[in-house]
Amino acid sequence: MMYLRPVQEDTTFFHKKLITWYLNNFRKLPWRKTIDPYRIWLSEIILQQTRVAQGLPYYEKFVETYPTVHELASASQEEVLKLWQGLGYYSRARNLHATAQYVSNELGGVFPKNYKGLLQLKGVGDYTASAIASICYNEPTAVVDGNVYRVLSRVFGIDTPINSTEGTKIFKLLAQSLLDATQPGTYNQAIMEFGARYCVPQQPECGECIFAEQCDAYRSGRVSELPVKGKKNRVKKIYLDYFVVLSEDDRTLLEQRTQKGIWQQLYEFPSVRSAKKQSLAALKHSEAFQRLARDFDITALTEYADEPVIHKLSHQHLYTRFWIVNVDAIGSLGIALKELEAYPVPVLVARFISEFKPFQP
Repeated sequence: MMYLRPVQEDTTFFHKKLITWYLNNFRKLPWRKTIDPYRIWLSEIILQQTRVAQGLPYYEKFVETYPTVHELASASQEEVLKLWQGLGYYSRARNLHATAQYVSNELGGVFPKNYKGLLQLKGVGDYTASAIASICYNEPTAVVDGNVYRVLSRVFGIDTPINSTEGTKIFKLLAQSLLDATQPGTYNQAIMEFGARYCVPQQPECGECIFAEQCDAYRSGRVSELPVKGKKNRVKKIYLDYFVVLSEDDRTLLEQRTQKGIWQQLYEFPSVRSAKKQSLAALKHSEAFQRLARDFDITALTEYADEPVIHKLSHQHLYTRFWIVNVDAIGSLGIALKELEAYPVPVLVARFISEFKPFQP
């Protein structure tokens, strides 16, 4: 079924019910107490691909550390990445920092005041621009995110894949037609809140829903089938072996990833990435290990754990092993173990550092 635009009566009915529900049930979150575009932008970037419960403490840390866009712009990228550590999707943090510098240095600290202007900012797409424009400037532009897709696909019975070009157009048009133009910011927050807390992915309480009488999916028994997503690309398996170098004078080695990718500019131990599990003999012949063997006097090589750590990302699963490489001395090439926590690292490396006893003070 393709539903392009509801009749006007349904539009009014939908947003009135939704906003009434929201005003009686919304969570008291810090970014809902302000229309400061810096803080709204900050919250929206943090909450991309992130649940509120996980993102809230990061938002509070950023606001405390960088109360204004000028202070965020003045920070180093390394400092921003370190504060972001654990949230994942690190391109968001890099874009956050780049945009802060642009707004601070080129726009005098003043964010664009409309949807089109906001779209020009790095890391800001349709959803984020719509959220900021509607909440801060009362511009009637509708948000469409995962929560909105779920609510609209179920209530209006839309089975067009949400990750298709056609689906993107259909849902944006429908969302815009449902918007309460007199209070767009409140409406947008209401539909996001409703999708996040009530019209949830698994086992929503449909019988108690404010839209139970109108919901196409509920009436037809298709709640679990909607929204529809097209086939995803197959998730790749990557085998990652880290060489954790330890010297007798309590120093280790970190390398910064400069190539493009999700961990760009983060630090990690020297490593080998492979499409299949590598034998110890193959690892010893790898370029990374041979470089260590040339530069240092290796006294021992041992595997840290019997089983690999499996770290799941959206596009790949990392099967990670840590190898302890003992050496006599590292010298000025290394860093002191007590300084490790100052470096932004991928979350799986951070977990290893927090668990491995020689790294503990």
